[in-house]
Amino acid sequence: MVGILIVAHGTLGDSLLLCAAHVLGGPPVLIRQIGVTTADDPAAVVAQGRELVKLLDEGDGVLVLTDVYGATPGNIAARLLEPGKVEGIAGVSLPMLVRALTYRNEPLRTVVAKAMSGGVEGVFKMPPAIEHAAT
Repeated sequence: MVGILIVAHGTLGDSLLLCAAHVLGGPPVLIRQIGVTTADDPAAVVAQGRELVKLLDEGDGVLVLTDVYGATPGNIAARLLEPGKVEGIAGVSLPMLVRALTYRNEPLRTVVAKAMSGGVEGVFKMPPAIEHAAT
């Protein structure tokens, strides 16, 4: 099973984990998050991330999800990556996370592709709700 690590601003990672547990009917396993604040030392957070990657990797790899590419959490996440073993995606969203969790028993490259498709397909302009008259 592919482990998942979320590295994001503040409490976003906690919120995503709570929402995913709600959607999936219970808390997922092999997933952790790091909430990065302005008070954090990035080097210390990288060290924490490396420890979590070791904890989460049962041999199938780890997917690191971050919120904003180029921001501090994204820069920290980038320092954790090892192609083929620890892969990363920026722009984390609930559809992306749910898709990753749904396919995490597949190979890491498949989980990456499914997570990315969940992120892309989860963004669209919504049509208005259609109200039906009671009959």
